[in-house]
Amino acid sequence: MTMEETVAQYKEDFELFPTANDKIEYIFDLGKKHSTLPDEEKNDATFVQGCASAAWLVGECVEGKLLLRGEGTSEMAKGMLTLLLDIFGNRTADEILAFDPAKLHDMGIVELLSPVRQQSLEAFLKMVYSYAQKCKEQ
Repeated sequence: MTMEETVAQYKEDFELFPTANDKIEYIFDLGKKHSTLPDEEKNDATFVQGCASAAWLVGECVEGKLLLRGEGTSEMAKGMLTLLLDIFGNRTADEILAFDPAKLHDMGIVELLSPVRQQSLEAFLKMVYSYAQKCKEQ
């Protein structure tokens, strides 16, 4: 499934929920599938600067694909990381760099995020695109 198809699938999922609170509950539910990082991977280099709650993102380039792992401390961070890792993880650097992050608005959740949480999303995206650029340069 392409990144656009994954976004479209999440959009369909979010459209099943009638209220903003229901959509946020769905994000929290996604977070229940959230993985954790070993302590040695939680450091200054992987810390997502500008995130509303503590979060870390590890990017590793393997055979031209960017493998992403992350951990968040709040329910919202866990859910959003799970969703975003599904969209951005295990993709080629070119696919990520060609993806317009404005397409995330199509899902209908960005507007549910507080301004601080929207800044967290921007901080995450900045890190993902930085990892993708480094992967491309390898």
